[in-house]
Amino acid sequence: MTAFGGVRGMIDITLPSLVFIVTFNLTHNVADAAWGALGLSAVLVVLRLLRRESLQHAFSGVFGVAIGAWISMKTGKAENFYLPGLLWNVGYCVALAISALVRWPLIGLSLGPVTGEMFTWRTQNPGRLAAYTKATWAWVVIMGLKPLILFPLYFTHNVNLLGWLKVALGIPPLVLAMYVTWRILLTAPPPIKAELPQDEDEERS
Repeated sequence: MTAFGGVRGMIDITLPSLVFIVTFNLTHNVADAAWGALGLSAVLVVLRLLRRESLQHAFSGVFGVAIGAWISMKTGKAENFYLPGLLWNVGYCVALAISALVRWPLIGLSLGPVTGEMFTWRTQNPGRLAAYTKATWAWVVIMGLKPLILFPLYFTHNVNLLGWLKVALGIPPLVLAMYVTWRILLTAPPPIKAELPQDEDEERS
């Protein structure tokens, strides 16, 4: 879970969308909702700074919220707040699919450093490569369902249902994808630890 942002990373991504749809329902004002979501994203980054936590997922979340807020305020259409996230989701699924096709599955690239195997799964462990490829395709299917469900709501300007479903489909698909990945890797060959360069090995000893 740490490799994918952990619980905090998932919360940081989901909460601004919740604030946006709640504020929009209360005020019926796109700007108020956009500034509310953007303000919360900024607060989450400050909290991570104070706790000296990783800012990678927080900054990516702020970036997406900022673009969505700008587009929605520029156009006056609340549904456009969710457009960057939907496009990112499509792009992510395409990247996952391409990585699996070229035999450099993104799930392996993400988990390799966490397990200590780095890229040995690709050159020395064919069973592990097959498992990471299978897991990557599982992510394509699971994460691909979100834009398939949400884009029709976006194109029909159903802001309320789009907003609430965006929140509802924030964490569960990620948890499901991580669970499926875990189940696939349970039956895979164990990781082969990558050999560190001699000078790096001496520094750690």
